[in-house]
Amino acid sequence: MGNPMRPIGDETLPDDAPHVLVIDDDQRIRDLLARYLYENGFRVTTSKDAEAAKAAMRGLSFDLVLVDWMMPGQSGLDLARELKATKDIPICMLTAQSDPDHRITGLEAGVDDYIPKPFEPRELLLRLRNIIRRGHAPGVPGDEVRMGAYVFHVGRGELKRDDESIKITERERELLRQFASRPGVPIPRHELSNDDSTGNERAIDVQINRLRRKIENDPSNPVYLQTVRGKGYILYTD
Repeated sequence: MGNPMRPIGDETLPDDAPHVLVIDDDQRIRDLLARYLYENGFRVTTSKDAEAAKAAMRGLSFDLVLVDWMMPGQSGLDLARELKATKDIPICMLTAQSDPDHRITGLEAGVDDYIPKPFEPRELLLRLRNIIRRGHAPGVPGDEVRMGAYVFHVGRGELKRDDESIKITERERELLRQFASRPGVPIPRHELSNDDSTGNERAIDVQINRLRRKIENDPSNPVYLQTVRGKGYILYTD
């Protein structure tokens, strides 16, 4: 088993510095990412494969996972699926695959963002900061939108049915906040795509369908999150 590194920057970064787990079988890439992210305010732990990453997660808490798609042993995609089934943690995937279908596959697995290799370091930094910011977006305490039996608490970013919390990804949380800011108003696809890697219509459609499965009794016949032909999507609330 690969041993995860001691978190980089423990002694020099503030206590609230975001902690990123970098998983890549290429040591050169791990070292470069660790150095660059640390220099830009992140605490970093690195792992060479999924097994080492899961060992690190048993002893440490992370704000974000940055994982390579192709790795020996368990792939980054399979690891992302496993983590999303058990943890509420943002995941950003790196991949050398350029086929758009790979992006869709990643989104369907619950990945919050997708960055093709080679990438511009400053763009990567922006993407990671956006993901973390989405998970900590401020709101008015107690503000909420109701969709039948479902309630989305905007400030906390929490989706509930009755008293049961519904697990959502950081990307789904951001979409719900966008819809909650303009209930009953159509929002174009290009606005929903924002400025991240999910900026194509097919990807947005995948995310909307995934979100419908969490807020609609019958996702194939949505009552609340509906398509507006030629415009985008609209959220109706109670």
